[in-house]
Amino acid sequence: MQYKATSPDDYISQVPEERQNALKNLRKTIKSNLPDGFEEGIQYGMIGYYVPHTIYPSGYHCNPEEPLPFMSFASQKNSVNLYHSGIYSNPELHDWFIQEYPKHCKRKLDMGKSCIRFKKIDEIPFELIGELAKKITVEEWINIYETAIKKK
Repeated sequence: MQYKATSPDDYISQVPEERQNALKNLRKTIKSNLPDGFEEGIQYGMIGYYVPHTIYPSGYHCNPEEPLPFMSFASQKNSVNLYHSGIYSNPELHDWFIQEYPKHCKRKLDMGKSCIRFKKIDEIPFELIGELAKKITVEEWINIYETAIKKK
């Protein structure tokens, strides 16, 4: 679902009440584990974490007005979705996450290229998401991103 939010708090207040605590916990988990330098805000209609223009003035190549996206989450119709660009662009991180997931959750992993879907909000593996959030610094993300752009 698309929400017309102006801030992360505004976004969470608009989702169904039964999901609000899960989103608050997800937000707290990410914010307390994400390395310094990333900023939080609304990006692409979701709560997003990105590299601000003050650190990476070039912004996102598809739209340089946008800061460089890194991680986000959203409440969708049938799931809470976590998007992590590092999982998509870093094979070692992707493999690590797939290997670690069963240690934290009994449910089968429902994952796309950068999207992890949680259909049961009471089974979101917050500890694993915290570990994932720690794995890439701003500097490492910029390096991964620029290396990928050069290959295109």
